[in-house]
Amino acid sequence: MSLLSLLIALAAEKSLSASIWRFDYYYQQYVNFFQKNSTLAQLKGSNLSYTLFLLLPVAVVYGILTLVDDGLFHLVISTLILIVSFGCFTTRDSYKQYLHAAFRGEMTTSELHHQQLLQDKNLPTMGFGQALIWLNYRYYIAIMLFFVVFGAAGVVFYRLLTTVIEQQNGCSLDAYEAEEVIDNQAEAVDPSHSESITEEVNDQHIEPSVSSGCKNYNDILFYLDWLPVRITSLGYMFVGHFSKALPMWLESLFDGKKPTHEILIDVAQKSEDIMVDEDDCTAEPCLLVRLAKRNALLVLATISVLTLVGIIG
Repeated sequence: MSLLSLLIALAAEKSLSASIWRFDYYYQQYVNFFQKNSTLAQLKGSNLSYTLFLLLPVAVVYGILTLVDDGLFHLVISTLILIVSFGCFTTRDSYKQYLHAAFRGEMTTSELHHQQLLQDKNLPTMGFGQALIWLNYRYYIAIMLFFVVFGAAGVVFYRLLTTVIEQQNGCSLDAYEAEEVIDNQAEAVDPSHSESITEEVNDQHIEPSVSSGCKNYNDILFYLDWLPVRITSLGYMFVGHFSKALPMWLESLFDGKKPTHEILIDVAQKSEDIMVDEDDCTAEPCLLVRLAKRNALLVLATISVLTLVGIIG
């Protein structure tokens, strides 16, 4: 059943471009519900609000699928969730706009699309092709792996967590420290106004979270990605240059501090021969995207084999 859902979702995802088929559409509806609910609004800024915001949709999906006894209905619900969770229209559009601008010789415009993608996805500084490698993992391979292991509820949790982090642009450890500086300055000027200033800063976020909450989200995502990233990077070795990438993969295998996106990107780049003209800003992204597509096919083929032999249900 898992394999059938994956095949249908992957086939339908790119052809369904309406907003109703995008995860961001439902995310905004959920954020509005969370903000307008009087009971949930009272928990704003607490650890309980962070937990509820992440787990409430997961519990709903898990409960519905548990209550459904009909296998066909279960398949339909899981497939629809996969279609909504797979891919990202804005990332695909940024890639196309980047290439179009580059082919026209508009290097400044291409760089603007590059920086806009990093900002929209709340990513650290990295090359355009590197960002595409990481986002391909986030929107396709990670979704596939979580669906096979945890089902549709696991997919909802992962995609919701990554979307929360993406929507909080600028929310990082640096932002957290900056907020502490603001609080200290407010208290130094007038302690009576410190609380109102802090609330004003917190209200700037769309979802019920502050910088400390965002940091917690990043910590959760780091541990969630730890094993899937190493599995995905192993796939890059098989679809690329195994001998060149193996030392990098082994070096990062038990590294518990290196950021997961750096591990994936480093192994992917070692797996592909990137010897291109420095003036050609399209070569590296195109090479890495083709590599990522081959890896996604390998992961799907592996899931298919495991399903056929009965290891995966």
